[in-house]
Parts: sequence; structure tokens; C-alpha cells
Amino acid sequence: MTLRLGSRILANTVVWGYALVILGPTLWVLSNAFKFKIDIITGATISPFTWINFNELLFSRQSDFLANLLNSAVIGIASTAIVIVVATMAAFTLTCLDVRPWVRWALLGWALLFHMLPTLTFVGSWYLMFSSVGLHGTYFAVIMTHAVHNLPMALFLMMSFVGALPRELIQAARMDGCSYGQVFWRIAFPLVRGGMIAATALTFIFSWSDFAISLTLTSRDTMTVPVAIATFAQEYDIRYGEMAAGTLLSIVPALLLILLGQNFIVRGLLAGAVK
Repeated sequence: MTLRLGSRILANTVVWGYALVILGPTLWVLSNAFKFKIDIITGATISPFTWINFNELLFSRQSDFLANLLNSAVIGIASTAIVIVVATMAAFTLTCLDVRPWVRWALLGWALLFHMLPTLTFVGSWYLMFSSVGLHGTYFAVIMTHAVHNLPMALFLMMSFVGALPRELIQAARMDGCSYGQVFWRIAFPLVRGGMIAATALTFIFSWSDFAISLTLTSRDTMTVPVAIATFAQEYDIRYGEMAAGTLLSIVPALLLILLGQNFIVRGLLAGAVK
């Protein structure tokens, strides 16, 4: 009984400690977003409430944060669409079609190796490549690099969902005269919809929060939110309040996507099981 109580106390301590590690910085950012700069610098725990940081961030003449939000949304949506389409079709091809095993494992092995290597390994090459063809600082450069960088993760995730489909369904559809395209759209696609939503949420969040690629390949006109927040730390001044406000606003889309995505994932999995 004493051992069980001790184990429970230890488990609760670990859980609450982990929660504090995660929520602590978030609460710190949340509090600083509504403080005056002098209160942030002095470390005041209780201070007057203000919206000045959000006003400066969103409506100031020297701030382009709304454009940065739009850039992140365009890049995230476009790269996510490319990744999901390619990953879903590739997973169906590698899992359900008659592909030689060595081809499947070679492709998956290369994708895993690419995903394990640090992003900074490739950004220099991407910068030189896009600069040489005049595409540096364009949406195309950032969208394609985000798609390439996030594709291995989405591919492995979709492989697990497509691989869980009963082979008898596909074989029965083929015996009924369906082509592989019809099998994909009429059978596989409805059953893996939950997996596609999960992969979409993760891919968009990774693209939205990317810093290394966006810092290297974007220009002032295509700058994303993480890069814009980093510019608030200037040589002679650090705009703590606007940095906190920008960080808080950047968290909201990803948080909403996760909350909504969880519900859709459960619905998709249950619908697939019923069908």
C-alpha cells in the first residue's frame, strides 16, 4: 500500500513538473504581452493592464505583422496541401500496389535519413540553388522547401494509416473491376481521412513554426511570423512587449488547429471503422 502511494505521488510530481515546464514559458509570455515595457524590464509581477503592445504590433506604421501572418498562412497552407497529396498517394502506392520490396524500403530509408538530418544541413544548399535561378525570397522557394522538409514525416504517418486498411477490401474491389484509382478514391480515401487530418495538422504546424528555412529563404515581402518576431530583438533595443504579443498571436492558429483536429481525427477513425 505504501509502495503504491509512493508511486502515485512520484507519477503526479513528474506530470505536474512537466506541465510547469511546458506552461511556465507560455504564462510568462501571456503576462508580458499585456504589460508596459518598463514593467517587463523591472520584472514587476503585478502591473497595469494594457493593449499597447498589440496596437503597436498590428496597427503601427513600422510594423508589418499582419502581412507576416498572411505570409505564414499562404506558405503553410500551400506546402501542407502539396505534402498531403503526395504523401497520401505515395503511401497508397507503396502499400497497396505491387511494388518491389527493395524499392519500398529504399524509398522509406532515404526519407527516414533525410528526416533525421538537421535542417541547417540543407538550408545553405537551398539558398545557393534558389539564388542562382532568381527565386530567393519568393513564395515558391519557401513553399517547396517546407514541402520537401515535411514530406517524410507525413509519408510515414500516412503509411501507418494506409497499411492498417484490410487487404480484403482492396482485393474485393479489384475483383469487382475497380481500377487502382477507383480503389483509392472510393475505398482508401474515406477510410484514411482521419489520418490525413492528423498529418495535415502536424504539417501545417511545422511549417507555421519553422524558423531556419524561413530565415534563410524569405525576403522582407515574404517574411513569416517566426522571423518577424526575431527581428524585434534589435541591436540597441529589444521590444519585449511586442515580441510577447507576437508570440501569443502566433500560438493561437496552431492551438486552434490542434483542438479542432483532434475531434476530426476521432470522427474520421470511427467513420472508417463503421464503414
